[in-house]
Amino acid sequence: MQVISGPVGRESLHFQAPPADQVDSEMSQFLEWFNTNADGDHVLNAGIAHLWFVTIHPFGDGNGRIARAITDMSLARSEHSTQRFYSMSAQIRQERNAYYNILEATQKGTLDITPWLTWFLNCLDNAIKDAHTTLSDVLAKARFWERVAGTPINERQRMMLNRLLDGFEGKLTTSKYAKLAKTLNDTALRDILSLVERRILVRRSAGGRSTSYELAPNVVDRRDRDQRRTAPKDIRGKAFLL
Repeated sequence: MQVISGPVGRESLHFQAPPADQVDSEMSQFLEWFNTNADGDHVLNAGIAHLWFVTIHPFGDGNGRIARAITDMSLARSEHSTQRFYSMSAQIRQERNAYYNILEATQKGTLDITPWLTWFLNCLDNAIKDAHTTLSDVLAKARFWERVAGTPINERQRMMLNRLLDGFEGKLTTSKYAKLAKTLNDTALRDILSLVERRILVRRSAGGRSTSYELAPNVVDRRDRDQRRTAPKDIRGKAFLL
């Protein structure tokens, strides 16, 4: 099994799996290690398991997906929990270009897999940070809706407030509101003014034709904004030689 790119006659060989007659023995060694290895750092073992399996490349297709599943399983083992609020699989897909580059460099290199594990730990760190940001956003929205509970809000207003909470790009104007809510400008203006009267929205400083609106500070807790900027401490990469 080979991974090749480029035009005919000028192909680039990115990866070559072990010969087919070695796959059974390689997989037997891998599975024995994976199912019995209880020593060492479990997080590092997740990175080793991913690299080992995807290098054996036992299937014609789906090796990457299975390797990511093995990674998530290994991390679950390390945490002694079936529930996690981050996804290493999703993060690897998000960083796929860097993933393929470090994977190729490692598979073509020596038995020193320290660079691979360093990348793996950084990727895991990014997955946790992204999960932290997502959870902070979810909690911020929940607290917002708790603060405005009991305030009459129609579906158009609810939709627009959720967009603002999710990070509305640009400035919210009457015309944008009308377009997004699929309604008339007069209706959009009434919706906006109603939210302004209830101190959920406020006018920005610029007026006239450039009048725009944003969430009022009193309904967006400062803690929510601060939490979005806060990330967990970086996971320290550990040197490891296989």
